[in-house]
Amino acid sequence: MITAVLVLLLACGGLYFGLRTSTRTQEWALPSALAIALVAIWDLICRAVGSDVFPTPFVTWLAFIELLESKRLWGDVVASLFRVTWGFFLAAGVGIPLGLVIGWSTRTFRAMNPIVQGLRPISPIAWIPIAILWFGIGDGAGIFLIFLSSFFPITVGTTAAVRNISLVHQRSARNFGVRGLELFRRVVLPAAMPQIITSLRIALGVAWLVIVAAEMVGMDSGLGYLINDARNAGSRYDLVVATMILIGLIGIVLDLLIRRLERFDEVRWGYVQR
Repeated sequence: MITAVLVLLLACGGLYFGLRTSTRTQEWALPSALAIALVAIWDLICRAVGSDVFPTPFVTWLAFIELLESKRLWGDVVASLFRVTWGFFLAAGVGIPLGLVIGWSTRTFRAMNPIVQGLRPISPIAWIPIAILWFGIGDGAGIFLIFLSSFFPITVGTTAAVRNISLVHQRSARNFGVRGLELFRRVVLPAAMPQIITSLRIALGVAWLVIVAAEMVGMDSGLGYLINDARNAGSRYDLVVATMILIGLIGIVLDLLIRRLERFDEVRWGYVQR
């Protein structure tokens, strides 16, 4: 208990230090201090409640080491990333061109937007029985679910990005003789790219969330299946929480990777530097 209190005080000091330092230092100091504070609060709550079921941070750390040493973990990580990668890129390959067409053509928008908006609210989890029926238990079902969960955010975001482009920009380009596909390539697509990248970022987060949920229900491998298996194997909630933390860490890495697209000169203008 005393150790947890000291760690919490140390974290509070780290937060204060982070607020007083430069912007670059704050990027790592503030999240680190806040994470330490949350771990300390987690430990204090576990000790105060006295539950033998929910693991303490130390027990979770031992389970995390056990996962890292196991040969099974890396296969489950690769399985989840494989499904997410294929499903996400397929969704981007279909959703971005379709969204551009729907956003650019008013008639296409009127015809397809009601269908997209009608299918979009259906949870990808609800498609699990159909995915298993069509593809069986395996990668095919997972890729299909990731495709569905990513396709609609990408398509809707791309459509909105095109339709929200100021008419002033388009009319100015036409005044200089830029029309047709040239107008689309030189004006519409560059203006829409920042919002398209934001849509990709949102879709990737949803995809990573959905694959874990799908693997808990209808898969025989992956991180979601690992959580379900740990819960059934003698209620190993320490392994459950350790896997949850690993899922969060991988999600952070995926988000950082896709945010690197924001650094390209063609789209950097669309992001405010704070």
